[in-house]
Amino acid sequence: MMSEFDFMSALELRRLVASRQVSPVELTERALSRAEATQSSLNAFFVLMPDAARAAARQAEAAVMQGGALGLLHGLPVSVKDLIAVAGQPFASGSRAMADNVATVDAPSVERLRQHGAIIIGKTTTSEFGCKPVGDSPLTGITRHPWDLAKTPGGSSAGAAASVAAGITPFAIGTDGGGSLRIPAALTGLVGLKAQFGRVPVWPTSATPTLAHVGSLARSVADAALLTTAVAGHDPRDPSAVAGPVPDLLGAAQASVAGLRVAWSATLGYARPDPEIVEIARASAMALADQGAIVEAVETVFESDPGDLWTAEFYAGVGTRLRTVLERQRDLLDPAVADVLDAALAQEMRAYYESVFRRYALRDEMSRFFARYDVLLSPTVPVTSLEAGRNLPERLSDRSLVTWVFYTYPFNLTGQPAASVCAGIAADGMPVGLQIVGRSLGEADVVRVAAAVERTKPPGYNLKPPLA
Repeated sequence: MMSEFDFMSALELRRLVASRQVSPVELTERALSRAEATQSSLNAFFVLMPDAARAAARQAEAAVMQGGALGLLHGLPVSVKDLIAVAGQPFASGSRAMADNVATVDAPSVERLRQHGAIIIGKTTTSEFGCKPVGDSPLTGITRHPWDLAKTPGGSSAGAAASVAAGITPFAIGTDGGGSLRIPAALTGLVGLKAQFGRVPVWPTSATPTLAHVGSLARSVADAALLTTAVAGHDPRDPSAVAGPVPDLLGAAQASVAGLRVAWSATLGYARPDPEIVEIARASAMALADQGAIVEAVETVFESDPGDLWTAEFYAGVGTRLRTVLERQRDLLDPAVADVLDAALAQEMRAYYESVFRRYALRDEMSRFFARYDVLLSPTVPVTSLEAGRNLPERLSDRSLVTWVFYTYPFNLTGQPAASVCAGIAADGMPVGLQIVGRSLGEADVVRVAAAVERTKPPGYNLKPPLA
């Protein structure tokens, strides 16, 4: 049975908790109940944490009743992806090779969730080591789409997206090494926000330490801004952590976009999107002109597809981490993942470092581009959701596990902040995402534009999934 709280915004729930109109215990019990009830259909969670969640909820409720200081997320249920360490909980990274691993520490983002009073109800599913942009792994099986159980919610933050889209928690923490927040956000109609590389510290060290971001999935831009604000900020354990104050993202969600220089690109110069995807995303982008933005169409952003640069970096990192498993226990791994790891590990040192230097040149290219524009808009994904259990769309079967997505991975190579918001609903009834990319350290502009897109209320935006 649905509850009035299931699809309520995190900001509104926070207000109700602080004013004692709703109990953290009540919210936690509701979230756990929905997680358990949908597990057999959605399979969003790798592990639930009912005892720890209930204890934290009782503590949060006591703080409210005693009039104590409340954190940004006080009493709000949240989930954490299984690529992020939660002390005392399984930490398998979606892999049977790591099935017995238990985290001994909290990641910085998890520490901050607790400090701000959030209630962690469980860890969500991921493709193996985040290597696929769809929602399945040999460890946890197939995670399904709340709008259509025959389809994937995307990945690799699959369970996080499924749980938020289904109204289990108002938001979730995930990771993004090549689009793993933005892809499922686009496919499920959510907001996926990755801040500047290092804005949210990543520790223990990721298998892809030069690409991995920790970020937020939510049903609104303001909620994503709230969660990102809570977990962002420098931490000395991450050598790439950004020093200095965190931008006012909640304020940015209320700010005007008048005068912002916006570039719209249908293909970035190389993508092969479905025409309907382009039509819906373009209409959403061009509507920003009605709010005073200066929108200009740009055909070519990149002179060539940087997919090979991303593949060389991402899979070399995961392959190095899993080399012993590849050599001795290959049958434990997703066969598709094992194959791409083989190719990455076969790189010669010279070829690898040529890719590294081309990546630096790509960053310079983007710096020049963003001297002319404040933000870049594009589709997030070239298709709507594909069938669950498939690794890539049939039309794009000539592409690799991740490069069929086209749009997201370049901005992990550059480290720039990026988000996906819902642009509308396609003819098949599934959501379509609009990607928003900002200049380096430009998270506030990304949030400003994302919120402006949200304010246009495109047809079907932020609907409850039919299966809810």
